[in-house]
Amino acid sequence: MKARHKRLGIIVVGLAALGLAAFLVLNALEGNLSYFFSPTEVAEGKAPADHIFRLGGLVEQGSVTRDAGSLTVKFVVTDMAQSVNVAYSGILPDLFAEGQGVIAQGRMGPDNVFIAEEVLAKHDETYMPPEVADALEKSGKMGERHPGSKPL
Repeated sequence: MKARHKRLGIIVVGLAALGLAAFLVLNALEGNLSYFFSPTEVAEGKAPADHIFRLGGLVEQGSVTRDAGSLTVKFVVTDMAQSVNVAYSGILPDLFAEGQGVIAQGRMGPDNVFIAEEVLAKHDETYMPPEVADALEKSGKMGERHPGSKPL
């Protein structure tokens, strides 16, 4: 076998191995991706029916109900155009409240209820943990926060 044929064989095997590795990496990433959808997109059927995704919007006022004796919480997420019913079993974040932003990760259930596995409460850019605000107040640097930010 000539040296040229050996090099060509090595290149072909290397490209095949690289292609297989790229396929395996992309296949693994696809299973772990979770896309973000608004309630309007969910209502339009754009969200996957059999895959985990993130649902984001505001918690509708007066929609939070808790099942007695369990950690199950039901609420409605809205984007002011459409709404999606959400069920979550677990401890909610401290910032979770009606009228506040929320992102829930999960999948649609058979009865068009979003079954959340994780709930994240969103806050705006003016949020500051109380401990940090107290420390800044004590040091006299409370007014030196970001320009345009509102006081707590």
